[in-house]
Amino acid sequence: MLSIGILARRTGTKVQTIRYYEQIGLMPEPGRTEGGQRRYGDVELDRLAFIRHSRQLGFSLNAIRELLDLSDSPERSCAQVDAVAQRQLKEVEDRIARLEALRIELRRMISECSADRVADCRILEVLRDHEECLADHDPPSA
Repeated sequence: MLSIGILARRTGTKVQTIRYYEQIGLMPEPGRTEGGQRRYGDVELDRLAFIRHSRQLGFSLNAIRELLDLSDSPERSCAQVDAVAQRQLKEVEDRIARLEALRIELRRMISECSADRVADCRILEVLRDHEECLADHDPPSA
């Protein structure tokens, strides 16, 4: 049996985060010693590692809850798990497209700046002109 501190260290998760996951129902209420200390086993260790890895991949807490519910029913079709992963992939691809648009805009701003003085700086001029930023440029196609 593991204490919350050892569980935290073994998974790289903060103690406060573990308590939060328990509070919102992602982690089950742990067993306790007579002194009231939380105790965790391998099942909880695996579950927390799953949650942590899912968070690192950018899954929302709701998506993780859905995945955990699905994993608790191994006889169910994997199609629902695939759908959750597909949604996450779409979100990642959308985020990448937005970042690519930001990169293009920053490169454009930098390339257009050839002034020697701040008063004539094209970067500062573009940043002041909210209408020009990204609105005048098509985002890259995915």
